Amino acid sequence: MKRLFLLISILVVSKFSAQTWATEDQYIQRFAQYAVEEMEKYKIPASITLAQGLLETGGGQSILAQEGKNHFGIKCKEDWTGKTMKHTDDAPNECFRVYDDPKQSYEDHSKFLATRKYYTNLFTLDMKDYKAWANGLKKAGYATNPRYASILIGKIERYKLYEFDNTNSKEVLYAVLRKYPDLKDDKAFMAKLEPSKIIKKEPVTVKVPYKQTSYAEQQKRVERIKSNAEILNSILIKSHPNEGLKYIVIPEDTTVRFIAAKFKISESKLVKWNELETDILHKNDIVFLESKNSDGNTATYKAESGENMHDIAQKFGIKLTKLYAKNRMDEGQKPVAGQLIYLIDKKPKN
Repeated sequence: MKRLFLLISILVVSKFSAQTWATEDQYIQRFAQYAVEEMEKYKIPASITLAQGLLETGGGQSILAQEGKNHFGIKCKEDWTGKTMKHTDDAPNECFRVYDDPKQSYEDHSKFLATRKYYTNLFTLDMKDYKAWANGLKKAGYATNPRYASILIGKIERYKLYEFDNTNSKEVLYAVLRKYPDLKDDKAFMAKLEPSKIIKKEPVTVKVPYKQTSYAEQQKRVERIKSNAEILNSILIKSHPNEGLKYIVIPEDTTVRFIAAKFKISESKLVKWNELETDILHKNDIVFLESKNSDGNTATYKAESGENMHDIAQKFGIKLTKLYAKNRMDEGQKPVAGQLIYLIDKKPKN
């Protein structure tokens, strides 16, 4: 949630195709209605919601938006029982919510603000004062970027998103059309605006000559599945958010010996750097290719259900012994779900 910029994939797309949008203008055209509907239900300015969506998704191009229909970077947390996906944000392989439709993401974002005590003061503000809301979000700790409020305000004023704060869900599509007159030529958009004026065309039946193919030819068309060895040989070295430490994510079950040979690092070093107790590495395990740091890249972290201290140490690139020491825990002691784990010493070092 707190990471402001996600990796943007450059895609060649057409308007409103599936989950891809070429520009921020297209994002506004597609999701202004959701933002206004949420404003009516939860009293959150539509301009703020749209600006946050633009920023979090890079105009709809982020991996979370594309693959998970998650437009606000909401992580799983303990109360989430729906589908999930792994994505690197503050740490590698963090758990993020996956939605069936972006509309669900918009509503979840509204509930997130409306039900958490940190944001209570926001709802005492004038709903049409987008500047106060932007600054209020920053003050409440929604994001760590000191320029977060000014970035939101900049997007709102650049695209005149405040205009949506003065409309309703029945009129919002007309407001979009006023902003983007060329949409009158977009049949998909106009169908939503005035469905009764769209003339239905009878489907055209096309006869295609049947051509029999051999079993061998059919098999050639079936997508070839990579073997475990091929998958493992395609592993890429990544840069960890904690000072750029080199690490990999294991794509299939394998051994320390295989990884050591592939990256020309001794097995003993891999075992030491990653505090391993077995030679077996499992799918989605995080493995560092150099010694981890003594501190994490964020101050604290709330342990998730089922996590142990080794999991957290790997997630944040911190030495396990240091992690135990910072939290005054004995070796092997497990955290409980929701426990606040310190990743940086409570008191500054002398």
